Amino acid sequence: MRLSLLLLLLYLKLKGAAKKNKAFQSYIGIVQLRILIRTADGKRGRLFIFDKGKVSSLGGTDHRCDAALIWADPKTAFKVMIKGSDEATFLAAASGKLRVEGMAYFIQWFNDGVKIVMQRA
Repeated sequence: MRLSLLLLLLYLKLKGAAKKNKAFQSYIGIVQLRILIRTADGKRGRLFIFDKGKVSSLGGTDHRCDAALIWADPKTAFKVMIKGSDEATFLAAASGKLRVEGMAYFIQWFNDGVKIVMQRA
């Protein structure tokens, strides 16, 4: 439940930044990309859709995407995402609690975009 709420809040933050944050607007300007964040069991997740400067989202885990972050469990996902550090993310991946499907470049693009938004939070 906490992970689902965190993902929803992240979406709302990104959507607001797409309207008000010039740096983020420039970053997402021409990109068309779908990033899914979900748990391995498929019970929790959210799709983030970037479409030429607009941000939208769909709840759930059964969506077509360009890349996905797949967390071993919701507790780990929440704990690591709330920290927001590259080190915590790296350690989760190194311990097998996080994996990427699709192109890692797209995940890095997404993470860099989130950092732009969070710098102004």
